[in-house]
Amino acid sequence: MINRVVLTGRLTKDVELRYTQSGMAVASFTLAVDRQFKNGNGEREADFINAVIWRKPAENFANFFGKGSLVGIEGRLQTRSYDDQSGQRRYVTEVVVDSFTFLESRADRQVKQGANNNPGFDNQANNNSFGNNQQSPVNNDPFGIGQEVQVSDDDLPF
Repeated sequence: MINRVVLTGRLTKDVELRYTQSGMAVASFTLAVDRQFKNGNGEREADFINAVIWRKPAENFANFFGKGSLVGIEGRLQTRSYDDQSGQRRYVTEVVVDSFTFLESRADRQVKQGANNNPGFDNQANNNSFGNNQQSPVNNDPFGIGQEVQVSDDDLPF
C-alpha cells in the first residue's frame, strides 16, 4: 500500500518542541495549505494540516522555522487515538514528517523576522556588518545577478 504525503504551506504558529520521558525530541505544528480553487467569494480557502516530526530533525525544524514560514514537507499520514481527561475517545490524523525543505531564502526569512520580530529565527537579521539596524532591500528574483546581461542574436545557438 502507498501512504505518501507531500505538502507545501505556511506554519500557522510557532513549532511546539517537546521531549518524551526517554529524551526523544518531538515537534508538532500545523501547516496552512491553500486549496487549488477559489470559493464563491473569489477567495482561496486553506486546509489546516497537523504534522509531527521526531528526533534530531524535530530540533532542527523547531530551530529554523516559526510562524508564517513557508515550508515543504514529505511524510506519511497516520491516525491515532487516545482517551481525553473526560474519558472520551479522541482520534487524531496527522502527517508524520520524514523530510522537510526550506522554501524561502535566508534573506526572506530574515526580512520577515525583522518585520515580525519573531524570535524563532536567528538574530542575524538585526545585526549587519555595518553596525546599523536597517534592513537592506532584498531582491526576490532568484535568477537576478545584479546586472543586466546583453545577448545578441549571433550568440544564440539556434
